[in-house]
Amino acid sequence: MARVKAIGILTSGGDSPGMNAAIRAITRSAICQGFKVFGIYRGYDGLINDEIKPFTSENVSNIIQRGGTILKSARSKAFTTPEGRKKAYENMQAHGIDALIVIGGNGSLTGARIFAEEFDVPCIGLPGTIDNDLYGTDLTIGYDTTLNTIVQCVDKIRDTANSHERIFLVEVMGRDAGFLAQNSALASGAEAAIIPEDSTDADQLEHFIGRGIRKSKNSSIVIVSESPKCGALYYAERVRKEYPQYDVRVSILGHLQRGGSPSARDRILASRLGAGAIDAILDGQRNVMIGIRNDIVVYVPFSDAIKKEKPIDKSLIKVLDELSI
Repeated sequence: MARVKAIGILTSGGDSPGMNAAIRAITRSAICQGFKVFGIYRGYDGLINDEIKPFTSENVSNIIQRGGTILKSARSKAFTTPEGRKKAYENMQAHGIDALIVIGGNGSLTGARIFAEEFDVPCIGLPGTIDNDLYGTDLTIGYDTTLNTIVQCVDKIRDTANSHERIFLVEVMGRDAGFLAQNSALASGAEAAIIPEDSTDADQLEHFIGRGIRKSKNSSIVIVSESPKCGALYYAERVRKEYPQYDVRVSILGHLQRGGSPSARDRILASRLGAGAIDAILDGQRNVMIGIRNDIVVYVPFSDAIKKEKPIDKSLIKVLDELSI
């Protein structure tokens, strides 16, 4: 395999706090090792539309503390087609880019895996998603900041919940993963978390009402993982119908969870993983995600990171149950 000389960086899918810290780390580590660096704007769409610029160390000055991504992001329909990927590859060749580092979540890394297979391009992924749902890494970039944002919001909601003796259902992001809901419930002292991983035959709402608010509490906070079918609005409607004696309110935190300056933990994680991506290229690695396990940087094959399900620690459910009496 020919030696890599130039590296392209892009951010794709939903933004997450710490992406800029990762861009900075990749750029400076790459330059330090003698690589040329190119910033690709607006994700895979930018690769197709030739929104590609040379990057120097100055391009990434004063960005480690900024949320979002200076490279912008997009969800690219064109990249899902063979024609779109071919155009992306031609633009890479035109700029002399011979390796790609993609910062994003499941969909972004899936795109990188397909692209790498079709055109034999070394692709390295960084786990940039607030959901913390990628297999093979203990943490993803942005998760810690988002968790702290949710806890700050729930602390404020509790003040009004206590004042009005209400049940508050707070909906948080996470899609099919309950890491944000479960851990923010623990950290904020919420009475319960309704998460996809706990969707057994037992009714989670009945379990919460039965053991919590019926006994001793006039107000309660329940954190609910977002879901098109059974999110916070669904459970609020059930409370109104099945337990009309309770005053229920819904707070959907939405996109404010994505924003904000990254936490120290996310900045450190992003910096380590960004530098790790350059180490991986020097090591001849390809088609791997850079993760962290037991505080050690590891290489995770794309197929594992994307396809394997990351388990939630079920003991957390027990702890939350015990502490919410």
